[in-house]
Amino acid sequence: MTILVTGGRGQLGRSVVACGARRGQAIVAVDHEVDVSDRAQVAAALAAHAPDAVINAAAYTAVDKAEAERERAFAVNAEGAANVARACADRGIPLVHVSTDYVFDGTAMRPYREDDPIAPLGVYGASKAAGERAVLDSGGTVVRTSWLFATGGPSFVHTILRLATERPVLRVVADQHGCPTWAVDLADALLAVLELRVAAGVYHACGDGATTWHAFATAIVDEARRHRRLACERIDAITTLEYQTPARRPAYSVLDTTRLRDAGIALPSWRAGLARVVADELGGS
Repeated sequence: MTILVTGGRGQLGRSVVACGARRGQAIVAVDHEVDVSDRAQVAAALAAHAPDAVINAAAYTAVDKAEAERERAFAVNAEGAANVARACADRGIPLVHVSTDYVFDGTAMRPYREDDPIAPLGVYGASKAAGERAVLDSGGTVVRTSWLFATGGPSFVHTILRLATERPVLRVVADQHGCPTWAVDLADALLAVLELRVAAGVYHACGDGATTWHAFATAIVDEARRHRRLACERIDAITTLEYQTPARRPAYSVLDTTRLRDAGIALPSWRAGLARVVADELGGS
């Protein structure tokens, strides 16, 4: 199987390339040379590479900047997703499109299921929600994930590691809940969706184990201390109100992954991936 991956130089795209090679798949990765917001470029890429399937990992992910760059966010996340979905539908090519927990408003009292109503709080989430609709209308598959991290960043893990080497005290939000996801685990899941020919629709895929940003930061620093001494002496828990950002985040965006597990695909705990990424980021020292 030949799989075309858009956003191939991003943290998820790189992971798909590596995992695809390990799984014996032929992966063709494209990035900025194919602007997904340009319908003609997307069509040309599919014609040139003639893939058997497509994973759309191209995305505008600057959550806060999106509040001021609405047009750009929608161009990539909504129009871009629509262009890829229509081009795949025209050629009868299966598409797996990656979306986000930020399509939810965070008011749930239990993990979000795929059929729960979406109500994004900001431009980024709204643009991803629009992309989801376009993909589903064209018969593609949407896989929502959350709190993605990988070696090389940028990610929350990368940021905390940097700050922990510079500052004695970190202040991290403790009232937002979600599930960290190692990009390698997600990449394996996306490839499995195609290999198992999972029925089209919406699926949730994230690392096993809900946590908070504060607890996640604590786990990162604890893991880093196994490799080197840090400037960080403590991590203070703060509220969302104490850390204002341009974009609102859902207070609770834990995803229910039962539907994907029922299809035979389960992501492991994010902690193993965290250990690997921290070791890689710190050079194994």
